[in-house]
Amino acid sequence: MSKKSHKQGDGLTSKQYAKELKKLHVELVKLQEWVRHEGLKVCIVFEGRDGAGKGGVIKAITERVTPRVFRVVALPAPTDREKSQMYIQRYIGHFPAAGEVVIFDRSWYNRAGVERVLGFTDEATSRKFLEQVPFVEQAMVDSGIILIKYWLEVSPEEQTRRLTDRITDGRKIWKLSPMDLLSYNRWYDYSRARDDMFAATDTDVAPWHVAVSDDKERARLNIISHLLSQIPYEEIPREEAVLPARQLPGDYVDPQHPYRYVPTKY
Repeated sequence: MSKKSHKQGDGLTSKQYAKELKKLHVELVKLQEWVRHEGLKVCIVFEGRDGAGKGGVIKAITERVTPRVFRVVALPAPTDREKSQMYIQRYIGHFPAAGEVVIFDRSWYNRAGVERVLGFTDEATSRKFLEQVPFVEQAMVDSGIILIKYWLEVSPEEQTRRLTDRITDGRKIWKLSPMDLLSYNRWYDYSRARDDMFAATDTDVAPWHVAVSDDKERARLNIISHLLSQIPYEEIPREEAVLPARQLPGDYVDPQHPYRYVPTKY
C-alpha cells in the first residue's frame, strides 16, 4: 500500500477520544440489544500484521457490552488432532448462533498469512485455501451470518515502535512472541501474502475493509463507527428504570466479624 495511506492527522486528545468512544459505546449497546432481539448472527474478522492494533480495537468494541452477546475468539496453535482435521473445521464451531456477535482475533486467514510466510504450510496449500475460502464465506452469508472483515494496516515505522515498546515495557512483554520477531523480519513477504489474499478474497459477498492504524485512537473510533454502519439496527424501547426504596433494616444487626480487609495502600 502507498505511503500516502499511512499519513496521520492531528492526534486526538485523551478527552476527545473518551468523549467520542463513549458515544460509540452507547450505540454498540443499542446494536447488542437489537442483535439479541432480532436473533442476528454477526461474525467479525480482524487481521493485520503483528503490532497493527487488533487487540486494542477489539477491546474498545467489547469493553461496554456483554460477553453473552459479544464473544471474542483467539485460537491458540492447533493441536495434533486439529492439524489432522479439515482446515476450516476448528473455526466452524465458533461461528455465531442467533443473537451473537463473534469477533475473531485472527481467523482462518492464518493460512494465507502467518502460516504461509513462516513456512507452516506450503505455497500450494495456501493457494488452494485462497481458491476455496470465497465459497466458504458465501455459504456463511447464505446461512444468514453477517460477515464483516477488517484488515488493519500499520506502517513499518510504527510497527517497529510498537514492537520495541513491547520489549522495553514490562506491562506489554507478554504480547511479544517468537512469531512476532520472525514475522517482523519478513515485512515484504507479508505484503505479498496480503496482496494475494485481497486479490482472491475481497469479494462483493465478503469484502475487506482496510483501516490505517498508525493512530490507534482514530483507528478504533473509525472502525467502530464503520461497524455500526454495516448492520442496520434500531433502539429497542425500554421502560425507564426507577430504583425502588431500600428495605428497612428491621432486626438486622451488623455482625462483629473479624473481616480481613484489603490493606489501604493507596
